[in-house]
Amino acid sequence: MRKILCAALVLVLVCGFAFVAGGCEKTGGKITLGASIRKYDDTYLTEQRNNMKVKGDELGVIIDFTDSKADQITQNNNIDIYLTKGYNALAVNMQERSAADVVIDKAKAKNVPVVFFNTEPFPEYMSKWDKVYYVGAKAEESGTQQGYAMAEYWAANKATADVNKDGKLQIVIIKGEPGHQDAELRTEYCQKGLQEKGVPFEVVAEDTGMWNRVNGQEKMAAFLAAHPTIEAVFANNDDMALGAIEALKAQGYFSGGKYIPVVGVDATEAGKAAIADGTMLATTLNDAKNQGYAVVIICKLLAEGQAVTDASTGYKLDGRYVWIPYIPVTKANLDQFK
Repeated sequence: MRKILCAALVLVLVCGFAFVAGGCEKTGGKITLGASIRKYDDTYLTEQRNNMKVKGDELGVIIDFTDSKADQITQNNNIDIYLTKGYNALAVNMQERSAADVVIDKAKAKNVPVVFFNTEPFPEYMSKWDKVYYVGAKAEESGTQQGYAMAEYWAANKATADVNKDGKLQIVIIKGEPGHQDAELRTEYCQKGLQEKGVPFEVVAEDTGMWNRVNGQEKMAAFLAAHPTIEAVFANNDDMALGAIEALKAQGYFSGGKYIPVVGVDATEAGKAAIADGTMLATTLNDAKNQGYAVVIICKLLAEGQAVTDASTGYKLDGRYVWIPYIPVTKANLDQFK
């Protein structure tokens, strides 16, 4: 009887330790991840979520996705549920980057690793724990590539691109969510890209479209009504660029020789289709596939207690960051991305 009691006590202690030391809920022996998405009604995030599911299925990892509906309180509640269930790791696309420290503190208390993606936490939060990683892309690259694409257009078409003949390119910028690192950096670096290529320009209007196609259309319509000299459009993502294109079409652009170049970011399927039909000048690939794959791979390695290295992930690490490069997409190389 004493041996049976001792064996039972050991089993309880081991199971309790396993729960505390990694949130090791496994379903059928499989690792389970809690993946919190800031909102489902975002074209790019949907592509990334779908790619995470593909990689999870390939690796035998169960992923419990939840929609935060662009609300930080909802996201916090979803993450609390993941931790209560004892999932092996968290994959988190933060609604508000300033709230990441709370997520890290809660996860650390349960010893549950966290891989953030798309919304980058502040560096001081990332340094709180060695089981916190980030997968994303350097937004300044995408902004610079937008600027370069527009500069190439200006150089090749200056006679017609400079509609008001003042020697400057009059641009408008439709931004993503205020405070989001991608929105701020793309806005800054698209202008730096123009400057690097020696294009004289003037920002005649700038407003927030919140990454949304409908908002992009509304902002562009307002720009056109207020500023008759617009010569180029920069949008922080493809959805807002596509919205801007709809507003331009309503004013007769893209037919009868009436044209304004529009550039986006992400290289979504709809964005690439717009390049193919000549309504979008260029975009830049924000690689949802490789970012999604890297998130799942790193989560699995951390959950299993394995080393996260270039060799084990298949991606180049920069400390506890993985940066997936942006790639310019134009009509000239569009076939490579179909």
